[in-house]
Amino acid sequence: MEVRDKVFLITGGGTGIGRATAFKLAAKGAKVVINYNRSEKEAVNVVDEITNLGGKAYAYRANVAVESEVKAIVSQIVTSLGKVDGLINNASVTAQIPMDDLEAVTDGVWDELFQVNVKGMFHCVKAVVPYMMEQQSGAIVNIGSVAGITGLGSSIPYAATKSAIHTMTKSLAIALAPYIRVNSIAPGAVDTKWWSGNEEKMYQLAGNIPLKRISTPDDIAEAILFQLTQESVTGQVFTIDNGQTL
Repeated sequence: MEVRDKVFLITGGGTGIGRATAFKLAAKGAKVVINYNRSEKEAVNVVDEITNLGGKAYAYRANVAVESEVKAIVSQIVTSLGKVDGLINNASVTAQIPMDDLEAVTDGVWDELFQVNVKGMFHCVKAVVPYMMEQQSGAIVNIGSVAGITGLGSSIPYAATKSAIHTMTKSLAIALAPYIRVNSIAPGAVDTKWWSGNEEKMYQLAGNIPLKRISTPDDIAEAILFQLTQESVTGQVFTIDNGQTL
Protein backbone atom coordinates (compact mmCIF):
# COMPACT_ATOMS: atom_id res chain seq x y z
CA MET A 1 0.00 0.00 0.00
CA GLU A 2 1.25 3.45 -0.93
CA VAL A 3 0.32 5.71 2.01
CA ARG A 4 0.31 9.08 0.21
CA ASP A 5 -3.20 10.56 0.19
CA LYS A 6 -4.55 7.55 2.07
CA VAL A 7 -6.68 8.02 5.20
CA PHE A 8 -5.57 6.32 8.43
CA LEU A 9 -7.45 6.15 11.72
CA ILE A 10 -5.17 5.84 14.77
CA THR A 11 -6.91 5.06 18.03
CA GLY A 12 -5.13 6.44 21.07
CA GLY A 13 -3.17 8.56 18.64
CA GLY A 14 -2.37 11.47 20.93
CA THR A 15 0.50 9.87 22.82
CA GLY A 16 3.28 7.29 22.62
CA ILE A 17 3.21 4.78 19.79
CA GLY A 18 0.07 6.26 18.25
CA ARG A 19 1.61 9.72 18.17
CA ALA A 20 4.84 8.48 16.59
CA THR A 21 2.87 6.57 13.95
CA ALA A 22 0.80 9.64 13.12
CA PHE A 23 3.91 11.73 12.45
CA LYS A 24 5.52 9.06 10.27
CA LEU A 25 2.37 8.58 8.18
CA ALA A 26 1.81 12.32 7.82
CA ALA A 27 5.43 12.80 6.72
CA LYS A 28 4.74 10.37 3.87
CA GLY A 29 1.71 12.35 2.72
CA ALA A 30 -1.06 10.44 4.46
CA LYS A 31 -4.12 11.99 6.09
CA VAL A 32 -4.20 10.93 9.73
CA VAL A 33 -7.18 10.90 12.05
CA ILE A 34 -6.26 10.96 15.73
CA ASN A 35 -8.82 9.27 17.93
CA TYR A 36 -8.79 10.07 21.63
CA ASN A 37 -11.02 9.51 24.62
CA ARG A 38 -9.49 11.39 27.57
CA SER A 39 -6.33 12.83 26.01
CA GLU A 40 -7.89 15.73 24.10
CA LYS A 41 -5.02 18.15 24.75
CA GLU A 42 -2.42 15.67 23.49
CA ALA A 43 -4.49 14.78 20.41
CA VAL A 44 -5.00 18.42 19.47
CA ASN A 45 -1.27 19.07 19.94
CA VAL A 46 -0.46 16.25 17.50
CA VAL A 47 -2.89 17.67 14.95
CA ASP A 48 -1.46 21.17 15.35
CA GLU A 49 2.15 19.97 15.02
CA ILE A 50 1.42 17.93 11.90
CA THR A 51 -0.55 20.77 10.36
CA ASN A 52 2.27 23.23 11.07
CA LEU A 53 4.63 20.89 9.26
CA GLY A 54 2.39 20.96 6.21
CA GLY A 55 0.63 17.66 6.84
CA LYS A 56 -3.04 16.79 7.19
CA ALA A 57 -4.39 15.63 10.53
CA TYR A 58 -7.71 15.63 12.34
CA ALA A 59 -8.86 14.79 15.89
CA TYR A 60 -12.02 12.87 16.76
CA ARG A 61 -13.19 11.86 20.24
CA ALA A 62 -14.69 8.44 20.85
CA ASN A 63 -14.50 5.79 23.53
CA VAL A 64 -13.60 2.64 21.60
CA ALA A 65 -15.37 0.56 24.25
CA VAL A 66 -18.68 2.06 23.06
CA GLU A 67 -19.56 0.66 19.66
CA SER A 68 -22.01 3.44 18.76
CA GLU A 69 -19.33 6.08 19.28
CA VAL A 70 -16.87 4.18 17.09
CA LYS A 71 -19.41 3.78 14.28
CA ALA A 72 -20.22 7.49 14.51
CA ILE A 73 -16.62 8.71 14.10
CA VAL A 74 -15.88 6.30 11.26
CA SER A 75 -18.98 7.58 9.49
CA GLN A 76 -17.78 11.15 10.06
CA ILE A 77 -14.34 10.31 8.68
CA VAL A 78 -15.79 8.82 5.50
CA THR A 79 -18.19 11.74 5.10
CA SER A 80 -15.41 14.31 5.56
CA LEU A 81 -12.45 12.58 3.89
CA GLY A 82 -14.20 10.22 1.49
CA LYS A 83 -12.73 6.93 2.70
CA VAL A 84 -10.75 5.05 5.32
CA ASP A 85 -7.76 3.06 4.08
CA GLY A 86 -6.04 1.96 7.26
CA LEU A 87 -6.69 1.40 10.94
CA ILE A 88 -4.08 1.34 13.68
CA ASN A 89 -5.78 -0.17 16.72
CA ASN A 90 -3.58 1.33 19.40
CA ALA A 91 -5.96 2.41 22.20
CA SER A 92 -5.43 0.29 25.29
CA VAL A 93 -5.67 0.35 29.08
CA THR A 94 -4.01 -1.61 31.86
CA ALA A 95 -4.06 -2.19 35.58
CA GLN A 96 -0.85 -2.33 37.59
CA ILE A 97 -1.40 -5.45 39.72
CA PRO A 98 1.34 -7.80 40.98
CA MET A 99 1.11 -11.08 39.09
CA ASP A 100 0.65 -13.09 42.29
CA ASP A 101 -2.08 -10.85 43.76
CA LEU A 102 -5.12 -12.75 42.50
CA GLU A 103 -7.48 -11.10 44.99
CA ALA A 104 -6.87 -7.69 43.41
CA VAL A 105 -8.00 -8.97 40.03
CA THR A 106 -11.69 -8.15 40.32
CA ASP A 107 -14.50 -8.58 37.82
CA GLY A 108 -14.31 -4.84 37.28
CA VAL A 109 -10.67 -5.07 36.21
CA TRP A 110 -11.40 -7.94 33.83
CA ASP A 111 -14.40 -6.16 32.34
CA GLU A 112 -12.65 -2.82 31.79
CA LEU A 113 -9.55 -4.32 30.16
CA PHE A 114 -11.46 -6.66 27.86
CA GLN A 115 -14.00 -3.96 26.99
CA VAL A 116 -11.29 -1.58 25.76
CA ASN A 117 -8.40 -3.78 24.70
CA VAL A 118 -10.29 -6.56 22.92
CA LYS A 119 -13.88 -5.55 22.27
CA GLY A 120 -12.81 -1.97 21.58
CA MET A 121 -10.42 -3.12 18.86
CA PHE A 122 -13.12 -5.33 17.40
CA HIS A 123 -15.58 -2.40 17.39
CA CYS A 124 -13.08 -0.39 15.34
CA VAL A 125 -12.46 -3.22 12.89
CA LYS A 126 -16.18 -3.84 12.50
CA ALA A 127 -16.78 -0.14 11.79
CA VAL A 128 -14.14 0.26 9.06
CA VAL A 129 -14.59 -3.07 7.28
CA PRO A 130 -17.69 -2.16 5.20
CA TYR A 131 -15.88 0.83 3.69
CA MET A 132 -12.68 -1.11 3.06
CA MET A 133 -14.63 -3.96 1.46
CA GLU A 134 -16.45 -1.51 -0.78
CA GLN A 135 -13.14 -0.16 -2.10
CA GLN A 136 -11.62 -3.68 -2.02
CA SER A 137 -8.54 -2.61 -0.08
CA GLY A 138 -7.49 -1.88 3.46
CA ALA A 139 -4.89 -2.59 6.12
CA ILE A 140 -5.34 -3.01 9.87
CA VAL A 141 -2.66 -3.19 12.56
CA ASN A 142 -3.60 -4.24 16.09
CA ILE A 143 -1.16 -3.36 18.87
CA GLY A 144 -0.58 -6.37 21.10
CA SER A 145 2.29 -6.96 23.52
CA VAL A 146 4.97 -9.46 24.47
CA ALA A 147 2.81 -9.86 27.59
CA GLY A 148 0.42 -11.77 25.35
CA ILE A 149 3.26 -14.14 24.43
CA THR A 150 5.10 -14.60 27.72
CA GLY A 151 2.24 -14.08 30.19
CA LEU A 152 4.31 -11.49 32.03
CA GLY A 153 3.03 -7.94 32.18
CA SER A 154 1.50 -5.21 34.27
CA SER A 155 -1.24 -7.67 35.33
CA ILE A 156 -2.71 -11.05 34.44
CA PRO A 157 -5.81 -9.53 32.77
CA TYR A 158 -3.59 -7.27 30.66
CA ALA A 159 -1.54 -10.22 29.42
CA ALA A 160 -4.73 -12.15 28.69
CA THR A 161 -6.19 -9.31 26.63
CA LYS A 162 -3.02 -9.00 24.58
CA SER A 163 -2.98 -12.73 23.88
CA ALA A 164 -6.60 -12.41 22.75
CA ILE A 165 -5.59 -9.59 20.39
CA HIS A 166 -2.95 -11.76 18.75
CA THR A 167 -5.44 -14.57 18.17
CA MET A 168 -8.15 -12.20 16.98
CA THR A 169 -5.68 -10.76 14.48
CA LYS A 170 -5.18 -14.17 12.89
CA SER A 171 -8.92 -14.87 12.81
CA LEU A 172 -9.63 -11.50 11.20
CA ALA A 173 -6.85 -11.98 8.64
CA ILE A 174 -8.58 -15.16 7.48
CA ALA A 175 -12.08 -13.68 7.63
CA LEU A 176 -11.27 -10.45 5.75
CA ALA A 177 -8.95 -11.75 3.02
CA PRO A 178 -8.25 -11.13 0.21
CA TYR A 179 -9.04 -7.40 0.29
CA ILE A 180 -8.14 -6.45 3.86
CA ARG A 181 -4.84 -7.38 5.52
CA VAL A 182 -4.74 -7.66 9.33
CA ASN A 183 -1.53 -7.84 11.36
CA SER A 184 -0.32 -7.18 14.87
CA ILE A 185 2.72 -5.73 16.60
CA ALA A 186 3.81 -7.18 19.95
CA PRO A 187 6.13 -4.59 21.50
CA GLY A 188 8.39 -5.39 24.41
CA ALA A 189 9.32 -2.63 26.85
CA VAL A 190 8.75 0.78 25.23
CA ASP A 191 9.75 4.13 26.70
CA THR A 192 6.33 5.81 26.94
CA LYS A 193 4.25 7.48 29.65
CA TRP A 194 2.57 4.09 30.08
CA TRP A 195 5.34 3.22 32.56
CA SER A 196 5.64 6.68 34.09
CA GLY A 197 6.32 6.14 37.77
CA ASN A 198 6.73 2.40 37.22
CA GLU A 199 10.04 2.40 35.35
CA GLU A 200 11.62 0.00 37.84
CA LYS A 201 8.85 -2.54 37.23
CA MET A 202 9.27 -2.13 33.47
CA TYR A 203 12.95 -3.02 33.65
CA GLN A 204 12.21 -5.87 36.04
CA LEU A 205 9.63 -7.37 33.66
CA ALA A 206 11.90 -6.84 30.68
CA GLY A 207 14.62 -8.93 32.27
CA ASN A 208 17.79 -9.55 30.27
CA ILE A 209 17.60 -7.67 26.96
CA PRO A 210 20.31 -8.82 24.54
CA LEU A 211 20.40 -5.52 22.64
CA LYS A 212 20.71 -3.55 25.90
CA ARG A 213 18.13 -0.95 24.94
CA ILE A 214 14.47 -0.10 25.45
CA SER A 215 12.42 0.51 22.29
CA THR A 216 11.21 4.00 21.47
CA PRO A 217 7.75 4.78 20.07
CA ASP A 218 9.49 5.51 16.74
CA ASP A 219 10.86 1.95 16.66
CA ILE A 220 7.36 0.52 16.96
CA ALA A 221 5.93 3.03 14.50
CA GLU A 222 8.44 1.86 11.87
CA ALA A 223 7.20 -1.70 12.29
CA ILE A 224 3.59 -0.54 12.00
CA LEU A 225 4.36 1.22 8.72
CA PHE A 226 5.98 -1.95 7.41
CA GLN A 227 2.84 -3.96 8.12
CA LEU A 228 0.65 -1.27 6.58
CA THR A 229 2.62 -1.13 3.35
CA GLN A 230 3.76 -4.70 2.66
CA GLU A 231 1.09 -6.31 0.48
CA SER A 232 2.23 -9.90 1.16
CA VAL A 233 1.97 -9.72 4.95
CA THR A 234 -1.22 -10.71 6.78
CA GLY A 235 -2.13 -12.60 9.93
CA GLN A 236 1.30 -11.99 11.44
CA VAL A 237 2.32 -10.94 14.94
CA PHE A 238 5.67 -9.15 14.84
CA THR A 239 7.60 -9.18 18.11
CA ILE A 240 9.61 -5.97 18.47
CA ASP A 241 11.46 -6.34 21.75
CA ASN A 242 15.25 -6.04 21.37
CA GLY A 243 15.50 -9.75 22.07
CA GLN A 244 13.56 -9.54 25.33
CA THR A 245 11.69 -12.81 24.72
CA LEU A 246 14.73 -14.85 23.65
